[in-house]
Formats: sequence, C-alpha cells, structure tokens
Amino acid sequence: MECITGHRQAEPIMGEGNHWHFHEEMELTLFVAGAGTRFVGDQIEAFVAGDLVILGSNLPHYWHVEGVSQGVSVQWHFPPGHPLRALPEMGTLGELSRRANRGMRLCGKTSELVARMLKKIPTETGMGQLALFIRVLGVILEAPEADLTPLSERTFSLQAESIYQPAIARAVSHLAANFRYEIRLEDVLALTHLSRPTFSRQFKKYSGRTFSELLNGLRLEAACRELLKTDRSILDIALGCGFTQVSFFNRLFRRQMNCSPSQYRAQQGS
Repeated sequence: MECITGHRQAEPIMGEGNHWHFHEEMELTLFVAGAGTRFVGDQIEAFVAGDLVILGSNLPHYWHVEGVSQGVSVQWHFPPGHPLRALPEMGTLGELSRRANRGMRLCGKTSELVARMLKKIPTETGMGQLALFIRVLGVILEAPEADLTPLSERTFSLQAESIYQPAIARAVSHLAANFRYEIRLEDVLALTHLSRPTFSRQFKKYSGRTFSELLNGLRLEAACRELLKTDRSILDIALGCGFTQVSFFNRLFRRQMNCSPSQYRAQQGS
C-alpha cells in the first residue's frame, strides 16, 4: 500500500495501518485488495476489497488485515495560515473536517468515482497531483448523504502525542489477534505496563470502549461474518469466536443486533 503525504510524495506503508494509532493528518484510505477488521473510533467492522473511508484528525483507527493487502492512502494537514487555504477551492476544508470527525465510509457512485481518482494520484506529479487531490475532496463534499456512512458513534478529542498511545496500541493489537482465545485482563496489563485503574481509564478514553466491550465487539463481529459465510451451528460459531457461554452470546447478539443469531443468518443471508 502507498501513502501520499502532505508533501505529495508517494511512500510505501510499512505496516502503519496494521496497528492502532491516530495522527493530526486527515486520511483517505482505499483497499484495492485484502480483507479483515477495521477499527475507526469506537466502531469495529469487517472490510473487504473496495473499502474506502475518510478519517478526521486524531481519530483512532486500525486495519487488522488478513493476508496480503494493497491500496492507496492519502494524508493531509493544512493548519491555519497554510498557503493552500487561500485558494477558493479549499474554502470548504473546515466543513469536510467536521463531517469526517467520526469517520465516514464512502459507497455508491461516490466510492466508485473517488476510487478511480485515488488510483491515479500516485502516477501524477507536482500540480497535477494537487489538482486531482482537490477534485477528490470536492467529490466527497458534494456526495449525497446516502453515499456517506458515519462510522464511529462518538467523536474523539485526542492529542497527537500521547505517552499512552503505544500501550493502548499494544493492547488493541493483542485483542484483535487473540480474541478467539481466553484473554485475561491481567495479561494485557502486563503487556502495557499500566496499572488497572490507569489502563481502564486510558483504554476507554482512547478506544471509546471498555476492555470487555471491545473484546466482545471483536468476537461479535467475527460471529456475524461466520453466520453468513458458513453453515456451522450457532453453538460452534459462538465457541469458536471466543464466547464461553452460548447464553451470554445470544443475549449480547440480541442486544447489539436487535435479532437472534438465527434470524440474522436468515435475514442477511437471503
């Protein structure tokens, strides 16, 4: 995957998206190939090739990729006083930043058009690259609401530099890689080198969820995928996704999805 930075340079991404992080730059990321689980703010969702999202400044995100991935990511940051802000075409940057502060998934015709343009950006140079980038922003701003799906339920006001960011990143990566197995909070505390009160407070602040909420969210998202992709029994799926009690799985599923696992399989699979 390549990242187009604010300096308009195409740089290979060496796993940056494969750990939980946030940064001052806004970001537009397209996956041309690959699949896995996407974390944006407090949202956890499966993604496949064609996934296209825009992220606001300092919004936590993480793509837990299964296998090989390929795509393009563009990052930009124009602080007050930046020369580009004087251009009439850039007058709507503030509105775009506001709309992207919870993250948005692009779909429909907007996604198709922006994806085609994004794939061309690495091949452009200088002013051609900048002009194409401005056109991309314009397409997103003019997109119908039906083509823009908000991702995170809540907004985040995080600092770009945080002493807790590496610890939380290790915790989230550990949960994403091992949620199918028993995970004890004590083991995660040892991994992060944080006390229980500090970890609980900072984990909720930076991920938008408690430890148990994020762990159960990962397990539930995986169960939803397997309900649609396999004919395994609900019991096998629940146990295989890390739930130790099928009764708890059923209660959680109904609370989050507003239907039973069997109803979900019938409705979504039809």
